[in-house]
Amino acid sequence: MRILIAGGTGFIGSRLTDFFQKQGHEIYILTRDPQKHDYKERVSYIEWLNPHSQPETELENIDVCINLAGTSLNSGRWTDAKKQQILESRMITTREFIRIMNALPETPKVHINASAIGYYGTSQDATFTEETMISGHDFLAEVCSVWEQEAQEAESIGVRTVFTRFGIILDKHEGALPQIALPYKLMAGGPLGNGEQWMSWIHIDDVIGAIDHIIHHEDISGPVNLTAPTPQRNKDFGKTLSQVLVKPHWLKAPSFALRTILGEMSILVLKGQYVYPQKLESTGYQFKYPTLHEALEKIYT
Repeated sequence: MRILIAGGTGFIGSRLTDFFQKQGHEIYILTRDPQKHDYKERVSYIEWLNPHSQPETELENIDVCINLAGTSLNSGRWTDAKKQQILESRMITTREFIRIMNALPETPKVHINASAIGYYGTSQDATFTEETMISGHDFLAEVCSVWEQEAQEAESIGVRTVFTRFGIILDKHEGALPQIALPYKLMAGGPLGNGEQWMSWIHIDDVIGAIDHIIHHEDISGPVNLTAPTPQRNKDFGKTLSQVLVKPHWLKAPSFALRTILGEMSILVLKGQYVYPQKLESTGYQFKYPTLHEALEKIYT
């Protein structure tokens, strides 16, 4: 296959690139500066989002388009300017991505656009699946909602479109887990706030496996929850992490302190949602790490 990726040098994109490369596929990565990337076999870097760049002229017979581009939610305190940047970066890259797809000589078979379980808003009681039609009302939910609406425009040019709603992605070196694990490694781990908030997590290997599953199942479209089937409350997540790391779980981080330090961004650690991967399970995806203990043991042992 010939696979086009925006955001191909980021956390998820770099893992996808390595996976597809090992599978023998041709990968094309959209980047502002192609010259700064080292050579990789079967990987081409194509300039985009620069004046006069026309990446579609360097592409043909693209089968799969994956858009992971956008300013990280963890890239700084959520000031009004930062929130505008988070939103606009997703809108600009998605519009350009769809323009490129539309300009290709042949229509791609599938368009996978990143999203997040933040779409659902937060709750300590509700269970969210892809059948949950109403989005939340906080900043993250609003970003995800308008982002998906923008990405859905690809359907108008006949491309099967999927919104991958990522949960908390677990990896030893990248994503949220290193920050979550650090207090435990310093012997100061414990619940965040009241510890009752849900953490809908997924191992990075299952993120890659699920995206590959989506590509090969033409009956999958629309939102897909990329979470493991066993979400955990924060207090239980911490206890499992402490067991795997053989560190104590005892020091509670007060909610007011986290809100003071993080501001509105504290929603990422103090609130959550129970999100179930109904579409993945109903289409036969087999999780490599369905339980948290299995996932953390794989990462730390």
